[in-house]
Amino acid sequence: MITPVARGCFAALVLSMTALPASAGELVMVAGIPLDFILFALTLLGVALFHNQTLYVGLTGLVTITLYKLLFTGFKTGDGLAGLVGHFGHEWVVLANLFCLLMGFALLSRHFEKSHVPTILPKYLPEDWKGGFVLLVMVFVLSSFLDNIAAALIGGAMAHQLFKAKVHVGYLAAIVAASNAGGSGSVVGDTTTTMMWIDGISPADVFHAYAAAVVALCITAYFGAKQQHAYSPMIKHVHSNVRVDKARVGIVVLILVFAIVTNIVINVKYTALADVFPFIGVAVWAAILLSVPVRRPDWELLPETFKGSIFLLSLVTCASMMPVEQLPPASAMAALSLGFVSAVFDNIPLTALALKQGGYDWGVLAYAVGFGGSMIWFGSSAGVALSNMYPEAKSVANWLRHGWHVALAYVVGFAVLNFTLGWNPHAAHKTSEGVRIETMAPEGTPAVK
Repeated sequence: MITPVARGCFAALVLSMTALPASAGELVMVAGIPLDFILFALTLLGVALFHNQTLYVGLTGLVTITLYKLLFTGFKTGDGLAGLVGHFGHEWVVLANLFCLLMGFALLSRHFEKSHVPTILPKYLPEDWKGGFVLLVMVFVLSSFLDNIAAALIGGAMAHQLFKAKVHVGYLAAIVAASNAGGSGSVVGDTTTTMMWIDGISPADVFHAYAAAVVALCITAYFGAKQQHAYSPMIKHVHSNVRVDKARVGIVVLILVFAIVTNIVINVKYTALADVFPFIGVAVWAAILLSVPVRRPDWELLPETFKGSIFLLSLVTCASMMPVEQLPPASAMAALSLGFVSAVFDNIPLTALALKQGGYDWGVLAYAVGFGGSMIWFGSSAGVALSNMYPEAKSVANWLRHGWHVALAYVVGFAVLNFTLGWNPHAAHKTSEGVRIETMAPEGTPAVK
């Protein structure tokens, strides 16, 4: 059965065939805009409108854009099938690493959940509205080393227990914001920052996103906690016989250590190898397999995680084929705008576009695309996941009306980051062909290893 999105993308492809013909390597322009971007925007619009068919939307967009590039503009690596093969010859390592990390971190998150650490955390919460505030701080901290989706779901589960299943929409927005803020400065806390990491961006170049994220957290946590306390006060109830499964905590640490150490070794000592094999993803799965005799992973998670991973990879692949040289130059205002755009469109392809373009302050961008998606419930994967747990949150009007403090927190956090640390763009870390740049010669000539 052909979906409306598939028909829309097919219509866009027909439009490309009726546009002014271009020879290989030349862009087809529609109203002054490269048709590549129009097709990509249609794909993202389809994702925003059809939340239950995102996988099919993403794959339809990928097929449409690939056919268009084959028929008209070609790729930076050449025209036709040879250009397509050359393109994926550069991109497959990034895609493979991202796929392995998405699948592996899903198992890591479940190990942490079953360690019972989230169950005992409410024991340390203070009384009245401050308990809700501290819970959001916990979500922030969890997201710094867990996937932000897992942190949001853990926070939602604890809120369900603590507030008698009566959770205010404004507080749900605050949970999503806290999880996205916590992941914005950590290369293992959010898919966007993980993408930056495996693309060659140093964790130190992302960490200062916390200068904005902490400010944003304080604002949205204060107002969200106040809303929740007025709506349904917290009732603390902790099972005293619950004990932490230290073995599962150890497995979480093992997986993270394998990923971090491998990334440091490859990117610092053996830079050239980073572009030829997905060492980071393989290291994560090596740790998972080594831990199987200690605790069995929940393999049952993988089929659904596989679908979500393929969807995200389809968007990242679409972004990798965009003519980013046609985009406006990277700037603080561009990053601020991307934050608002990410509230409507998925932040994964936006990050992929920015990485391909280069020239950003990666900490500023990480905060913008990470936290910015919290402003609407479908603007981030964490928001979509939590809204599946709380269907009443699936209303843009209610989310904006009750979660108004998220947009306020985003702007204030961005302003604090911009006026304290400023905008410090980084030089390109890859050539236009996708080869990693190790150093810059004094004359400014890239020295490619």
